[in-house]
Order: sequence, then structure tokens, then C-alpha cells
Amino acid sequence: MRVVIAEDLALLRDGLIRLLTAHGFDVVEAVGNGPMLREALLRHLPDVAVVDVRLPPTLADEGLRVALEVREQHPGLPVLILSEYVDQLYARELLSDRAGAVGYLLKDRVGEVDQFVESVRRVAAGGTAMDTEVINQLLTRQQRHEPLAALTPKERQVLALMAEGLSNAAIATRMSVTDKAIGKHTNNIFTKLALPPSEDQNRRVMAVLTYLEAEPVLRPKP
Repeated sequence: MRVVIAEDLALLRDGLIRLLTAHGFDVVEAVGNGPMLREALLRHLPDVAVVDVRLPPTLADEGLRVALEVREQHPGLPVLILSEYVDQLYARELLSDRAGAVGYLLKDRVGEVDQFVESVRRVAAGGTAMDTEVINQLLTRQQRHEPLAALTPKERQVLALMAEGLSNAAIATRMSVTDKAIGKHTNNIFTKLALPPSEDQNRRVMAVLTYLEAEPVLRPKP
């Protein structure tokens, strides 16, 4: 599985190279700024890119912008964004094209090696991997927007786990219920969010996007 890494801090960049290589990934290129990331993505079209949201020269959200730009040219190019803190806007922008194969994790998760590697593989396989901190913050806030008002607490829990990128089977295991029960909750969620079956839309991605858009942007406290 070919990987492009974009991280401006040399120590963390080298650590990511060593970690992913040790778990069977082929790191085809590791870069430290936005222009080099763009070139690397277009050159290799990797199976997955692990990208720091903040890259030179802007040190704002250069990594995210470059990744989204390349995904416009190559829809579905798998991208896992790493960030220092929770910012829901990043998650929404990643999911906005409905193509899937995206992830957004806090950099601290890199230290949780097994879970981090699983997230990289999940994104490469076309799934989503949203940081649990995003989900936890959303769950602790009162739901104020109409799209989610009709969901039961169990359905909201299923949708939150769906936002983490878990499959129905994994959600069933996490909640200690049957796959059939999760399938029923999932169908109820799709129905209540007005997401009928469609060949052109990924209903899981759209449900997660609706979930994330139902809360204001979460930014770090000053």
C-alpha cells in the first residue's frame, strides 16, 4: 500500500515513515510543505496520503487545501488529515464532496499505534476515520438542529460511531448488540434524514456530513 506523508516537523515526519513502514506500508514520498505535497500527490496518486493540516508556506491550512484541490482532480483520492486540535470545519470540508476515503485525527492519535494504523487502512479502503474527540464533543452538546431531532438516543449513538468510520459489524460489537439491530438503526437513520437509496450518493457519508453540520464549528479555547 503506497503512502505519501506530508509533515513539516522532521522528527514527526521520520516517525511516521518508520511507523508505517514497520506495518507494511510503502512510503513512496515524504514532504514538508504544500507545493511539494501537491507534486507528490499528482506524481504518485498514492493509495493513501497522511497530511498535516498546517504546512508551509502559509502554516494555516495549507495541507488540507492542497489535499482538497488534488481530490477535485482525482475524486476519492484517500486522504487522512492530522491536526493539533479539534476543528469541525476541517471534518466538514473533507466530507463535503461525498466521495468518502477521508479521515481527520488529532496528532496525539499517532501514539495509539494500532488504532492509527487501522485508521490509515480504513481510509485507504474508501472508508472514513473521524477522531473520537470530535464525536465526544458533539455528543456532549445539546442537539439544536432539526435534521437530528427525530433520531432516538440509540440512533444518535449509531450515527456517532458511523462518523468514526466503523462498519455496522464493528458498531454492533461496540454496542454489544446484533448486526441486525444495527442494520435496523441504520435504516431508520437514513429514513429520518431523508436519504433514500441512490447509485450516485454514499448514504453513510451523507449521514455523517449531516451529523457534523448539525453543530457549530468546534475551535480550541483561547
